[in-house]
Amino acid sequence: MDKQVTIYDLARALNLSTATISRALDNSPLVKLHTREKIRAMAEQMGYRQNLIASNLRKQQSRTIGVLLHEVNSNFATSVLSGIEKITAKEKYDILIAHSGEDGAREIANTRNLFNKRVDGLIVSLAMTSSDTDHFTPFFEQGIPVVFFDRVIKKMPCSKIVIDNIKAGYQATAHLLDQGYRRIAHITASLQRNVYEERFKGYKKALADHGIPFDPELVENCSLNREDTLDAVNRLLTKKPDAFFITNDFAAAVCIDALKEKNIRVPGDMGVIGFNNDVIGSLVSPKLSTIDYPGLLMGETAAQTLIDKIKTKKSGKATVESKNITIPSALVIRESTGKKHRAGKPVKA
Repeated sequence: MDKQVTIYDLARALNLSTATISRALDNSPLVKLHTREKIRAMAEQMGYRQNLIASNLRKQQSRTIGVLLHEVNSNFATSVLSGIEKITAKEKYDILIAHSGEDGAREIANTRNLFNKRVDGLIVSLAMTSSDTDHFTPFFEQGIPVVFFDRVIKKMPCSKIVIDNIKAGYQATAHLLDQGYRRIAHITASLQRNVYEERFKGYKKALADHGIPFDPELVENCSLNREDTLDAVNRLLTKKPDAFFITNDFAAAVCIDALKEKNIRVPGDMGVIGFNNDVIGSLVSPKLSTIDYPGLLMGETAAQTLIDKIKTKKSGKATVESKNITIPSALVIRESTGKKHRAGKPVKA
C-alpha cells in the first residue's frame, strides 16, 4: 500500500513547522490567510487526508451526533433525517444513523454501539417494542445530551419534540363526524407508545363531544403493515363501521384498496382518514385525507435543541433546561372523507 501523506510531509515540502501546518488545516486565524491557502493547495496536490477522528479525540469530542430511528422506510423518517442533516451540516457535525426496525433488543444494541462510538449527543425515536429505558442511562451518567422526538417517554430527564397527538386524533375523528359518519373504526398500533395512546384519547374525546358512545369493538391494534392491516380491516367490517381513522397513511391506503375490492365506495359508503401526510396519500385514489406531521421541522428542532445543549456543555455554562417542545400539525382534507351518502343521496352540508 502507498504511504499515507502526513503533516510532516507537508511541513518538509513547504519548509514550515508541523504546528503551523496543523493550525492551518484547522483554519486557525493564528495562521495568515495566504499561508493557509498555500498549505491547503499543497495538501490537495500531495493527496493529504486530514485525520478528523484523531483531531476530534484530542479535543475530547467526535463532532458526531447519533440518530436512532424506529424505521427508515417512510416519508416521515426521511423528512426528519433531512431536517436533522440540514442543521448538523450547518453546525459542521456528522451524523451516525441506526434504526431498530421496531425491535426493542436491536434498539438496545444500537444505543450501546452509538455510545461506544463516542457520539457527542443522541437523537432518538423509540421502537414499538422498547419496554424500558435503562440502555440510555450511560448517556445521562456521562452528561451526554439526549433528545427524544415523536415516540417519547415522558419521565425521561431530557428534551422531547412532539406534536399535540390528542388534538390531531380529535381533529381527524371530528372531521369524519362532521361529514356525517357515525360508526368510526380506529386502527392503530401499540398504545404503550405515547403517539398512539394520545391519538386514541383524541379519538374517544371527539366521539364523546359529538354524543357518540365509544364502542371498543371498533378498535384494532396491529403493526400497521399490509398483512396485519388487511386482517384488522376485515375484522372491523363485520362490526358495520361507516368510516376508518387509521394512524398511518400506508395502512390507510391499504384499507382503501381493500374496500374498493369489496365494491365499498370511498367516500360515500365509507370515509377513510390517515395520519402523517406521506406521499402515498396523494397518489392513491381517492386521495387520502390525513394529518400533516411536519417531519422536516421536527428534525430541525430536535437537532438544534441537541446542538444547543452540546455547545452549552462545552462552554462550561449551566446545563440547558430540558423542555417539551410541541410543533404544529394540521388537518389535510382530500377526497377520501367526502360527505357520507344515505339512501343513495349525499348528506346536505
